Amino acid sequence: MTRRSGLTEILLGERGEDEPAYRWLYRALRREILAGKLRPGTRLPATRDLAREHGLSRGTIVTAFEELKSEGYIEGSTGSGTYVSKVLPEELLEVRRDGAGKSELQRPKRQFSEYGSSVRMFPSLPARPMRAFRSNLPAVDEFPVTLWAQIANRRMRRASTTMLTGCEAEGYRPLREAIAAYISQSRGVVCAASQVIVVSGVQEALDLTVRLFVDRGDRVFMEDPGYVGATRTFEAVGAKILSLGVDEEGTKLPGTRQTGKLAYLTPAHQAPVGVTMSLTRRLEMLEWARRAGALIFEDDYDGEYRYSGRSVPALQGLDRNGVALFAGSFSKILFPALRLGYVIVPEDLVERFAAAKSILNRHAPLLEQTVLCEFIDAGHFGRHLRRMREMYSERLGVLLEEGRRQLKGVMEISEIEAGLQTMGWLAKGIDAKAVAKAAFARGVETIPLEGFYRSAQELEKRERDGLQMGFAAVTPREIRRGVEELAHVIEGMRLNRSVKEASHRR
Repeated sequence: MTRRSGLTEILLGERGEDEPAYRWLYRALRREILAGKLRPGTRLPATRDLAREHGLSRGTIVTAFEELKSEGYIEGSTGSGTYVSKVLPEELLEVRRDGAGKSELQRPKRQFSEYGSSVRMFPSLPARPMRAFRSNLPAVDEFPVTLWAQIANRRMRRASTTMLTGCEAEGYRPLREAIAAYISQSRGVVCAASQVIVVSGVQEALDLTVRLFVDRGDRVFMEDPGYVGATRTFEAVGAKILSLGVDEEGTKLPGTRQTGKLAYLTPAHQAPVGVTMSLTRRLEMLEWARRAGALIFEDDYDGEYRYSGRSVPALQGLDRNGVALFAGSFSKILFPALRLGYVIVPEDLVERFAAAKSILNRHAPLLEQTVLCEFIDAGHFGRHLRRMREMYSERLGVLLEEGRRQLKGVMEISEIEAGLQTMGWLAKGIDAKAVAKAAFARGVETIPLEGFYRSAQELEKRERDGLQMGFAAVTPREIRRGVEELAHVIEGMRLNRSVKEASHRR
């Protein structure tokens, strides 16, 4: 549809369904300005004239003009006329490359804080189709989505004004009570509901702890190899990170005279090696923390899934001096997008953690907390956990069996006691990074152990190299395919090496 103004033809085009008339006119004028038909400095007709010519109300014309003016496309005022702006918003935002007539805009010099200068991105989970042997994921396709949706719908229909307003920083009280009861029974944690702080996950729990206790230059201890997310958190605040090696008993202790603010540990299922810390070493670690005046951050990221051996109580449950914090996440048990977890803190630290949480993001999303609370209280959580434990145990068994059958002599897969992933230890002389790269090209994901090390000294100490292999989210059929592809890759690499060595001897 074309109508003529005093200056030019304006093609209004099709009007969108339910689109207000002013927005229709606004779009047409903006399009004509950007196309150059209404050039910079051009005077626009009076609103009364435009209204008469286009069959629109004057109020519609005025509203369209006001929106264009607020966005910088036109300028002027009543009585002095309205003109197309001499410098359009797109020109202000655009960096000119031809240098014709306008100077190139320079990026402003940013003045970051120490944190802003040090923080680095922690990669998100890939949105690719599931395949062997993706780590750190539960079997999300087995989650009872319909049941969860029913609870969520019921909760939303019954939502009170109080629930829509929010909750205290520590979290929804009934959920905190449910968490305290659950971890006391399943993980041997000693706590009251008042000590539970609901967070988005272990990563936020660690971030809150670091904000409260660690300043630039402070000494912190962590496992090496260890969890990359903890490394990024400590680096962001400028902490001095001291490495603790890992052996068959779990994480090694700091030196008797070494002190620091914090020690980060994964005693139930060491990340990434998978070994469980011995009871003796747990007690020794607690005694070291007491003497050193340090806190222990116990990351129980997937300790719920135990397949063999006697259950070892949480390190926090052995603590008699208030030096241990215990953090867990429902993301590894239910589904990652839930973003709900918890941290158990000594009574005297609850107020500080609540204050930090309130400043960071007020509180965790309340609707999700209420749904999770009912999911736990109604027994759905326990049933889901038991079903997943059986399934993951079966999948681990398939991985171990296939590994023994197809990878004998080149890779030994750890018979871990707990967790969602394990380690495949490579025979001497096989390059883990090369295997991972070649396997990825064949649709198999593994993570070289080398990437989890911080210290070159600890890296050099390792007796053999390995690959982290997830099994929980992978079907038995895909596990078998993945092992077959790994065997093919390693055999091909060994064959190439043999050919090169024979050629060199000749």
